[in-house]
Amino acid sequence: MAETRDHGGGIDAAIARWGGTRADWLDLSTGINPVPYPIPDFAASDWTALPDRAAEAALVAAARRFWNVPEGAMVLPAPGASALIAALPILAPGRSVHIPGPTYNEHAAAFQAHGIAIGDATADTHVTVHPNNPDGRLFAPEGDPALRIIDESFCDVMPEASEVARCARPGTVVLKSFGKFWGLAGLRLGFAIGHPDTLAPLAARMGPWAVSGPALRVGAIAISDHDWAGRTRARLVRDAARLDGLMAQVGAEVVGGTTLFRLYDVDAAAWHDRLGRARILSRVFPYSDRWLRLGLPHPDAFDRLAAALTDGPA
Repeated sequence: MAETRDHGGGIDAAIARWGGTRADWLDLSTGINPVPYPIPDFAASDWTALPDRAAEAALVAAARRFWNVPEGAMVLPAPGASALIAALPILAPGRSVHIPGPTYNEHAAAFQAHGIAIGDATADTHVTVHPNNPDGRLFAPEGDPALRIIDESFCDVMPEASEVARCARPGTVVLKSFGKFWGLAGLRLGFAIGHPDTLAPLAARMGPWAVSGPALRVGAIAISDHDWAGRTRARLVRDAARLDGLMAQVGAEVVGGTTLFRLYDVDAAAWHDRLGRARILSRVFPYSDRWLRLGLPHPDAFDRLAAALTDGPA
């Protein structure tokens, strides 16, 4: 049986521990935008036909514009960033990888599954999550590895920090997640951006029709909507400050995060349990008894969270 790694989500497990039904729960354990992009109408062919090249080309063109992809770099769509993470080790030129932690645990798991050891900064491959999950720290390049992977799954809240310009030359891959910023994680859409020579083995691994017709349609429309993106970034800034204010009232100290998730210094187990009994799922980490991560609530759910925090441990 495959190892189960800790992640956000997992309402079924929360129900088993604290009770209730799925409809009772407020899931703040992920960093997914709680106000998703409105889903457009679908054509019947989105569901019945194999995705065509024109639909994929429209998505790639929208992605190039949105992320300012440099000339000569390639945009490779995939069925979620997780699918790309699992396959990225096939690009590694050596037998060790440097992954500064703590960070998103699927990167290390993917390389180890391919027999590649976790090493120090002398490794031929470096993986950095930028901004990092869960503490929000930003990419700081070290060394000169043959392959540098930069996971920008949460970087769309701060586009000025993107490292996509590095992809003009071989040896750098930037990952992008659609589900986080646009709030449609169930659609399963992600992107790898890099030089064609670097991404060629990954593109071959993905094969034809990797992205579904509905995902191609929604992705192309949503990524082209720059006005929505601007309004969303502004709202996330306001809502993150509102969440920090609620937590400060009960003695929690913000120690990191992005405007999609916030990281607090508290008695993590006590707060996780208290919120769980109020049917609010938070995120704790096996390597820290002080870190509690909360995704942003929907604007309509702040009062519910405030009520639960009032009775929580300080």
